[in-house]
Amino acid sequence: MHRILLKLSGEALAGDKKTGFDEDTVREVALQVKELIMEGIQVGIVTGGGNFWRGRTSENIDRTKADQIGMLATVMNCIYVSEIFRSVGMKTAVLTPFECGSFTKLFSKDRANRYFEKGMVVFFAGGTGHPYFSTDTGVVLRAVEVEAEVILLAKSIDGVYDSDPAINPSAKKYDTVSISQVIADNLQVVDMTASILARDNQMPMWVFGLNEKNSIVNTIKGNFTGTKVTVS
Repeated sequence: MHRILLKLSGEALAGDKKTGFDEDTVREVALQVKELIMEGIQVGIVTGGGNFWRGRTSENIDRTKADQIGMLATVMNCIYVSEIFRSVGMKTAVLTPFECGSFTKLFSKDRANRYFEKGMVVFFAGGTGHPYFSTDTGVVLRAVEVEAEVILLAKSIDGVYDSDPAINPSAKKYDTVSISQVIADNLQVVDMTASILARDNQMPMWVFGLNEKNSIVNTIKGNFTGTKVTVS
């Protein structure tokens, strides 16, 4: 692999706390990413915001405003995770599609490529910058724009199932599933907009459990136990 985009769900960042951050979890992620960087792999990161805010569950706030709060939650997550990465010896940059004062830099493909070439971990915060689009869509969009080879989806669940394993103990886990089947069966690997964007741009996704030991490194090195979402 030359360039990957890693999606960290907000819930996974929170660990067992469900909200906020679990620093031990984030530090473990940082050490794994550092191993990849030392091997010359370029890493971009998108975080969800579910450890702070899920705007779609609020009935009393305008959808546009709720989504804006969610975008800011991802900015907070990226700044925090970025600082933990720096604490273990990596260089980082946080890019957003809107101005955040001096906290971040505005996203452009050229700027992201310059940072990648310098060996920096590039955080893509703020989603797409528009309401009605999730961080799922944001991660696929950025992966396509910066020409990543694969999206790694690090979740609190260890792969893609044909039904919710928390509800159905007999749920079947897929080793491999096509993006077309994901769309047809509404398997909700990512939301429908993101799924169609991935299909149309031939962007594969690998889904795995973040909390499994050394899961990010193992995924890249071939010891993969999650689900590969293929483009064919």
